[in-house]
Amino acid sequence: MDNQKSSMVTKLNDVLSPFAAKIGNQRHLKAISSGMMFGLPFIVIGSFFLIFANPPINMDQYDAATANFFMKFLAGWKDFAVANYDVITAPYNLTMGIIGLISVFGIAYSLANEYRLNPSMNGMVAAVVYLMICTPVTEGRIELNFLGTNGLFVAILVGLLVVEICRIFEVRNIKLKLPDSVPPMVATFINTLLPLLTNIVIFYGINLIFLATTKQIFPEAVMTILTPATTIAGSLGGFLLIVTLGNLLWLFGINGSSIIFPIVFTLGMAQTGLNAEQLTNGETMTHLMNLQMFRISVMGGAGGTLGLVLLMMRSRVPEYRTIGKLSLIPGICSINEPVIFGLPIVFNPILAIPFMVTPVVSLLLTYFAQKLGLIGLGFIVDPSFTPFFAQAYLSSMDWRNVLFCLVLIAISVLIYYPFFRVMENNKTKLVDQSL
Repeated sequence: MDNQKSSMVTKLNDVLSPFAAKIGNQRHLKAISSGMMFGLPFIVIGSFFLIFANPPINMDQYDAATANFFMKFLAGWKDFAVANYDVITAPYNLTMGIIGLISVFGIAYSLANEYRLNPSMNGMVAAVVYLMICTPVTEGRIELNFLGTNGLFVAILVGLLVVEICRIFEVRNIKLKLPDSVPPMVATFINTLLPLLTNIVIFYGINLIFLATTKQIFPEAVMTILTPATTIAGSLGGFLLIVTLGNLLWLFGINGSSIIFPIVFTLGMAQTGLNAEQLTNGETMTHLMNLQMFRISVMGGAGGTLGLVLLMMRSRVPEYRTIGKLSLIPGICSINEPVIFGLPIVFNPILAIPFMVTPVVSLLLTYFAQKLGLIGLGFIVDPSFTPFFAQAYLSSMDWRNVLFCLVLIAISVLIYYPFFRVMENNKTKLVDQSL
């Protein structure tokens, strides 16, 4: 068995490693990967506050007269969280909630460093341009909607293009001729003005054009274009297609979950409500595309990465072990930005395959398990950001669903295993060569 595993890893390594090496050495993709690492500490801390703001209890099912001590504790926690939601989530909004802003600085910084330009100044120029096009002011208030993962695709574009524009000025030596008596710091300041002005005119101009023609700012227009049609979501094939599209977008740094969320969540809510109505009328529940399917599609986060996290926690690479341990609790609550941007999975050709395959396998197994009566159908709208095992029970009041989720995690471990081993081996070789 071990020989078969070793042979599979070797074959995958032979096929994927040359391709991954080429992508890994491409300076723009390297800058995206390195730049997103800037945001890893903020993502981890922000996710903890988001979990705290969403305790695992459905108040619609809560009865104070019959509740035990633990349920009363959760209800009190829920009341506190609702009353103080803005205060609790402020650290989230200003950490993970501005990950686009952090990433645009990191990407520009990393690419400028590759070109031997001034990394800090390029990072600041990119951050300023990004703020200009992603933060519309409404009635004197700055909107933050596109500073987080919703604006991440725009952050990648801005981070790369700002540096390329600044590089044109450097390569063509478009600078003011200053006397030698001018201090270097002053000369750097003066010669930053023209690239900064050029970037502002270009990007802010594009933003104004989009606003005038589409009534949307540039990042909002991008998200609108990327939102798939809702008409195909009701069937298993359509649901799988939409979830796969969402995961594909994640691989390019776009928050695919936020794009597909309105479609699949609304569908799941409606189907769950129909199941609840059938149960109330004493009928057999028949709606398989209920909210439980959506929860399975993001169990452990997009790409079903909880199995990957478990592999990382036992990795030979210290960096992977650390990220894995930091990602476990958020992953249990289906928040996996620490893995997506910290490992990263974004622009990672090796992990892209299991990232796309795992949710499809999980959803197919869930669909047929419901159809065959092996697990209970979802008929309760369970709270978001709840540990997966609590969601599995709260959605169906069936302990078989909890066991089934544990099986799905074991399957995700098996799917990710050979691909993670390839990446781990490559990382080990790089470390050995640097010593």
